[in-house]
Amino acid sequence: MKISCDEAAHICTRSQYKEASLWEILKLRLHILYCRACAKFSKQNKTLTSLCDRADMQVLSENDKKSMKKDLEKHL
Repeated sequence: MKISCDEAAHICTRSQYKEASLWEILKLRLHILYCRACAKFSKQNKTLTSLCDRADMQVLSENDKKSMKKDLEKHL
């Protein structure tokens, strides 16, 4: 059940977006118990998510993105 730091980072990121399974989260938590680097990464990831949530960041719609891309291509 041991996972690598790369896999832990991947699960941490998936967890941030609520895409990780319960099993993955359990593996991550066990890994974090003995890996300081991944524990620090996980903590920083949670902080970043919290800051983004509080900033009420808005993203462009797909139509807006396509429109911007067309405008940029015209100017190039």
